[in-house]
Amino acid sequence: MRIRMFRQSAKIAALLALALLFIWPMRAQFGYAPVSPDSALNIPQTRLLQPEGLLLLLRAAAAQKPLVLQVGSHLLFAEAHIPGSEYAGPGSQPAGLQLLQERVNSLPRKQLIVLYCGCCPWARCPNLGPAFAKLREMGFTNVKVLYLANNFGADWVEKGYPVERGR
Repeated sequence: MRIRMFRQSAKIAALLALALLFIWPMRAQFGYAPVSPDSALNIPQTRLLQPEGLLLLLRAAAAQKPLVLQVGSHLLFAEAHIPGSEYAGPGSQPAGLQLLQERVNSLPRKQLIVLYCGCCPWARCPNLGPAFAKLREMGFTNVKVLYLANNFGADWVEKGYPVERGR
């Protein structure tokens, strides 16, 4: 009797071990890995703006245009950026968040602000999550984030959308 119970327990333990060996690696592969609080993946879908949508906003009357802020690398901004956008510092760095806060501090909290980065694929961007959270923490209610699935080059520049260089 004890031997049979031991064998059953051993079988169950072996099956659980096999399940963990096969399922655990799949968690990361299929997006089940834990998401960092600073990840762009935490930005609600309702706050995402597709590139085509931003183009329409940029073509609107001057009074209705959003404030567009790049919160990634200054090198990338100098290479090419959205016309009229401003560099606001890297969102992943305390100094960058301070620059962002200083830039928007005097604005009305209902001001339309569009953040973008484009340094890397969306799921790995270290800058957008913290920058978005900072603006929300400051009470801004009309913040959108430009969704660039791959990066600024592939999802904006290569599509022929307008760019400025320098600064």
